Amino acid sequence: MRVLITGASGGVGRALMARLPEAHGVAHSQLDVTDGQAVAQHIGAAAPQVVIHCAALTDVDRCAQQPSEALRVNAFGTQNVALACQRIGAALCYISTNEVFDGERGTPYGEYDPPQPANPYGYSKYVGEQIVRQLVPKHYIVRTSWVFAHNGRNFLQRIVSLAREGKPLSVVTDEVACPTYAEDLAEGILALIATERYGTYHLTNQGAVSRYAFARAILDAYGMPEYPITPIVKAQFNRPSRPPTYSALQNNFAALLGIALRDWRAALDAFVAREIQGV
Repeated sequence: MRVLITGASGGVGRALMARLPEAHGVAHSQLDVTDGQAVAQHIGAAAPQVVIHCAALTDVDRCAQQPSEALRVNAFGTQNVALACQRIGAALCYISTNEVFDGERGTPYGEYDPPQPANPYGYSKYVGEQIVRQLVPKHYIVRTSWVFAHNGRNFLQRIVSLAREGKPLSVVTDEVACPTYAEDLAEGILALIATERYGTYHLTNQGAVSRYAFARAILDAYGMPEYPITPIVKAQFNRPSRPPTYSALQNNFAALLGIALRDWRAALDAFVAREIQGV
């Protein structure tokens, strides 16, 4: 199966590329998905059977400050990729987010629960989902959350970096989701596209946790169990974006195919072992 990955320089993209045989993986890490002509040319020339669309503007605060830019990249850019797939008959795997849900009901969301985005980032990804469904019959929509990756810039790295610098840490207790290791997510995505069972899927490491409890687990895993973290609530944390309160994702359909990611704690331990010990 010939696979093309957009956003191959990102955490999930890199994890996918590492798992694809060289002859099958085609990376376009520098491809500007908002340039429709370039997208059509690159995807047409590569002639993939599946495009895994990881490229996105994922800085949720920037999306809140520049909602039109979020739509330009995450929606219009996705439309360009979808149209290119449509032209050559390729399947499209679109990586989406838990933030298509507002997180107000307090229970995990299934794949076909109605989305209600709480912020411009979630809205832009929700629009992307609709575009994919409308334009590409052979599609996978894969929602995930709180992805952490090696050589990345995400919540896990920020917590560790601030603690190592001796900076004070205040983390919210009323934002809950499922942390997801990019390496596990990549394995799940590739297993899913191998089934050719198209549809909407939730792929996260198992278990839901608050940002505060996740931060505590991160520092514990890095051998800093005594490092203080001040618990706060979202109302005390001034930021441009409003994240969903409880946006844990429930894996129903992929699990029926035998695709389920391990518990987030085991994934965190594996991440730290690889970072510290090089395994």
